[in-house]
Amino acid sequence: MSKENFNTINMIDVKATLAESEERMEMAALFLEESLNRIRAGRANVAILDGVKVNSYGSMVPLNQVANVNCPDARTIAIRPWDKKAIRDIEKAIMDSDVGITPENNGEIIRLNIPQPTEERRRELTKQCNKIAEKAKVEVRNVRGDIKEKLKKAIKDGLSEDNEKDAELELQKIHDKFIKKIDALIDAKNKEIMTV
Repeated sequence: MSKENFNTINMIDVKATLAESEERMEMAALFLEESLNRIRAGRANVAILDGVKVNSYGSMVPLNQVANVNCPDARTIAIRPWDKKAIRDIEKAIMDSDVGITPENNGEIIRLNIPQPTEERRRELTKQCNKIAEKAKVEVRNVRGDIKEKLKKAIKDGLSEDNEKDAELELQKIHDKFIKKIDALIDAKNKEIMTV
């Protein structure tokens, strides 16, 4: 095998490795986004019900598969079951979940009235969000560390130091992009929580 071919193989490997790092960092950011969506900030948001599973004909299914869920106003979530017989099961599922809101129903629609959080509760929520964001940042940093190790090992396998340095610079850019994205997500969530 000529030296040229050998380097080409490594270059493709570097690209694949960087793509893998970006994918793993993206997963950390997506996980953060999903986690933040589930945190109640005083505004009605159907995402807080994403984790709720309802017993429907003997199997546990997501709430949105047995009912229409929407927000008629900023403080209310309305749940209209497709089958009225499911109202009790839906109420039980909400009560058993970590949503922390007692459902009310009129026989056709279940309503969740979102209480206005106190100042103290808002501060707790921002702390909770910041902890989740820090975990996401740690994950992004860990990915960067793993990939740096792979690149260092690749030098032993014939990757040129110049290519390794270029790859490391590219890795740092990817890392910075996701740290910035995480900061933007957490800033937006904290602003939402602290806005009365």
